[in-house]
Amino acid sequence: MNQQSSIWLPEAASTIAGDVDHLFYFILVTSVILFVGVMATMVFFAWRYRRRSPNDRPTPVHENRIVEASWVVFPTILVAIVFIWGFKVFLEQGIAPPNSYEVNVTARKWSWTFTYPNGVISPDLHVPVNRPIKLRMSSEDVIHSFFVPAFRIKADVLNGRYSYVWFEATRKDTFLVACTEYCGTAHSDMYSRVIVESQDDFNTWLADNIDDGTMTPAERGERLYTLQGCFGCHSLDGSVAAGPSFAGLAGSMRNFTDGTNAVADDNYLRTSIVNPAAQIVEGYDNVMPGQYAVTMSAEEIDALIAFINEQ
Repeated sequence: MNQQSSIWLPEAASTIAGDVDHLFYFILVTSVILFVGVMATMVFFAWRYRRRSPNDRPTPVHENRIVEASWVVFPTILVAIVFIWGFKVFLEQGIAPPNSYEVNVTARKWSWTFTYPNGVISPDLHVPVNRPIKLRMSSEDVIHSFFVPAFRIKADVLNGRYSYVWFEATRKDTFLVACTEYCGTAHSDMYSRVIVESQDDFNTWLADNIDDGTMTPAERGERLYTLQGCFGCHSLDGSVAAGPSFAGLAGSMRNFTDGTNAVADDNYLRTSIVNPAAQIVEGYDNVMPGQYAVTMSAEEIDALIAFINEQ
C-alpha cells in the first residue's frame, strides 16, 4: 500500500506498512476522540455544577449501573481490538515468507554492514523491488536497533544472538536506515541506506561488487574504511570528529594523554587498530571499540594501514 507522507509518518514503501499505518491511525483517532470527550465533560461539569453561593450544597448522586458498566465494558472492548489487531500485525512482521532472500546484517559502533549470500559486503542495503527480504541481524558490541521508517520495521540487534526482520519494498527509491537504540557518543550518526532497484539492476550490482582479488592493498583498505564504519569517527579531509582524521596521519607526531609521544608509523597504526586504548591521543576520548583485533584478519589490517598511508 502506498500513501502520501504526513506529519506523523513518511510515505509508506513496503507491503506491511499499510497494516501498521491503519492500526496507528485507529489508535490515534480513538485517543483524540476519548481525550476531547473527557476534557469536554470535565469542563461542562465544572461549569454546570459550580458553587453559586456559599450556602450551596451538592445534590446527592445515586449510582447508575448502565453508566458504571459502560466505562468498564467499552474500554475493555477497545483494548481487545487493539491487542488482537496489533498481535496480527506483529505475527505478520515476524514470519518471513519462505521464498525470502536472506541478507546478514552486522551492527557495530557506529555503522551497519550487509553481507550477501555470494560474499558481497556493503555499507548500504541493496535489494530488489517486489521481493521479500529477510534480514538476519547481530551486533559486535552493544545493543542496536534496525529501523527503516518508510517500511515501518524496527527490531533490536543483539550481541551473541541473531534477531530477524523482513520486508518487501513496493517501489524503487532510496530509504533511510537508522539506529534507534542509544549506543554511544556517535549514535546519532549511525545511518545507512536501503537502495531498492529492479531485479536486473540488483543482479548487476551483485556481480560488479564481488572481490575478485584484483584490488591493490590500498583499494581494499579503502573498502574496509567504509565497511568497518571508520568514516564515522575518522575523516579523510582533516575535519575533527570523534577520532583523529586520517588526512596526514601517517608519519606525523602523535602526543598522548600520558605525556608520551610517537611517530605514526606502521607499528603505531596497527596498535591503534587492534588495541586502541593503548595510546590515547591528546584531545580525544577512549571511545574506539576494541573488537577489530578479532574481527579483522592480518591481511585486512595491512590493507587498512596501506590506505591510511596514502591519505
